[in-house]
Amino acid sequence: MELFNIIAILFTLSAVFSYINYRYLKIQMTIGLVLISLLMSVCMILIDKAGFHLDLSDMLASIDFNETVLVGLLAFLLFAGALHVDINDLIDHWFAIGIFATAGVVVSAVIIGSVMHYAFESLHVSVSYLYCLLFGALISPTDPIAVLGILKSSNAPKELEIRIAGESLFNDGVGVVVFIVLLSLLSGGHDISVSGIGFLFAKEVVGGILVGLGIGWIGYIMLKKVDQYQVEILITLALVTSSYALSLNLHLSGPIAVVVIGLMIGNNGRKFAMTEKTRQHLDMFWELIDEILNAILFVLIGLEVLVISVTMKNLMFGLMAIPVSLIARFLSIAAPVMLLGKWMGAGPKTIRIMTWGGLRGGISVALALSLPAGMEKDVILTMTYMVVVFSLVVQGLTLKHVV
Repeated sequence: MELFNIIAILFTLSAVFSYINYRYLKIQMTIGLVLISLLMSVCMILIDKAGFHLDLSDMLASIDFNETVLVGLLAFLLFAGALHVDINDLIDHWFAIGIFATAGVVVSAVIIGSVMHYAFESLHVSVSYLYCLLFGALISPTDPIAVLGILKSSNAPKELEIRIAGESLFNDGVGVVVFIVLLSLLSGGHDISVSGIGFLFAKEVVGGILVGLGIGWIGYIMLKKVDQYQVEILITLALVTSSYALSLNLHLSGPIAVVVIGLMIGNNGRKFAMTEKTRQHLDMFWELIDEILNAILFVLIGLEVLVISVTMKNLMFGLMAIPVSLIARFLSIAAPVMLLGKWMGAGPKTIRIMTWGGLRGGISVALALSLPAGMEKDVILTMTYMVVVFSLVVQGLTLKHVV
């Protein structure tokens, strides 16, 4: 019954906050939901400090955000995002997207990890370099869920929109893999040699792609042999859940597998295996899933302030992490554009817009919450939360004006 109570509270809060945002704030929905739920969380903390304990606070704090996002919501949201991406556009920009989603993530993670480690040492705070790199890995990828939601209303040029959306779909999977590799090294469960790290990374990424291609092809064959939209929508749900579950059990990249399937079904599946009636129902279904789960996710992000250990020192490091993350994002975009600009076809405006449009979201918070308990987790979680909130609220609200 407790699970149903939590679900009821989340749906109710999402509906009420969406109503308030639509009627009064009138800003982009994901940003509005984060702001309202963040304000509610702060009010609940103040009420608790005043001596009035709320059971609602305990119930919300009991939600496993890491499990909810990385296992519950992420697969559906990634599939919904990839479903409407034209694979021909990705192919046209494959080189730029590939560089930004791989080398860009690694470069950003190393810059952030190194600068924050220096900051910790300068202030005599004991946080190992590996933990700093973990923070760099979890905060470097742009969140496809946040990015795709903001891009819809930013009026960005088509070419830039393709690059930002494509990068966010794939660097998310790469970032999760880098985080898992570093966490494995921290726990001492894997070979720390370059070849060992390379094998683990390749296994996650290539394995995820192969699972996506295999299950996606089976789904495509099934869709071709059916002409009933209810069955075909059920098949897409099965593809998402089965591929993600299989990837997790085989220790492969579930996000990459789901994105591959989304691209396959959204392109070949829509063109050659569906009638116009099915396409309309499929689009409507997944758009609804996308909007509903997005609302729940961003309400959860705002409410997660309830589980953060807030100290002045952690807040100070969180404030430091915001410019460090932005500078690392700028450098990770600028370096390949300056070095490979001729092949990328990108200029200075691309660097500026992609830097400011690199929004972080719930995936970063979920990864931070998955860290082992301890002082390092507390400070990394605070830094992550502050960067994510700044990214969604400040960058998200101003992106349209920057464009």
